[in-house]
Amino acid sequence: NPIKIISFDFGKKYIGVAFGQSITKSAKPLQSISAKDGIPYWDEIADIIKTWQPDALIVGIPFNMDGSEQPMTFAARKFSIRLHERSKLPVYKVDERLSTWEAKNRLAIPYKGDEKIDKKLLDKVNSESAAILIERWFESNK
Repeated sequence: NPIKIISFDFGKKYIGVAFGQSITKSAKPLQSISAKDGIPYWDEIADIIKTWQPDALIVGIPFNMDGSEQPMTFAARKFSIRLHERSKLPVYKVDERLSTWEAKNRLAIPYKGDEKIDKKLLDKVNSESAAILIERWFESNK
């Protein structure tokens, strides 16, 4: 049976969202939702889940390049737990190192760290990062 997945690229201000399915093992960026101090608008997430009817969810977990944890690692894990409690769906965690860099590359946006980029472009980067997480998950779960 085909599996439908929604992924979340967690951030303190914005959370990128993408949808993927196992038939073509592809993902498409959907949108970016706002968060306040890492707390998302849960109604918005509930609407997305209701609309797309996924079988599972993915959350990107950030690590430092050397694999060590950082404050965002804990925040993303906490988000994944809340997501599971609210949705009752399985939540898979994916290492999201370099996903933003990869998303900016795909979108041909010069990467200069976390400089201020326009909100519309930021939404694209966040949702593209979420799509990359789905592709990584399919890649590691052949």
